[in-house]
Amino acid sequence: MTNKIGIDPNWTWDDDFIFSQAIKADNTVYISGQVALDENGNVVGQDDMKAQTQQVFKNIETILEKCKSSLADIVKITIFTTDMSRLAETHEVRAKLLSEPAPASTAVEVKALMLPQLLIEIEAVALIKD
Repeated sequence: MTNKIGIDPNWTWDDDFIFSQAIKADNTVYISGQVALDENGNVVGQDDMKAQTQQVFKNIETILEKCKSSLADIVKITIFTTDMSRLAETHEVRAKLLSEPAPASTAVEVKALMLPQLLIEIEAVALIKD
């Protein structure tokens, strides 16, 4: 039997949505796609890919801390971007935040995200420290 727990980072903006920001299952945490919204639901870094990427990883880190994990424990990320030509900006930020070996990664260009101001969404899978 898998031990499955929903993780709530206590952001009020997501209270009306029917999903978990993350699910902790045994020694793994599966993080829903994170976007550049701060804890109050405000878009961070309008038209600034680096600022949005930093906010996304800040959100991921907040969730991981609730699971006794960290950015260093990420094993897989999936990046959704509205402009693949700006992916190098995202890579510049992630290179400073993620440790080696780099996590397995996928990048996909999408037509739009949940708000028109958003440029990037990242979902992640990480291991949980014992």
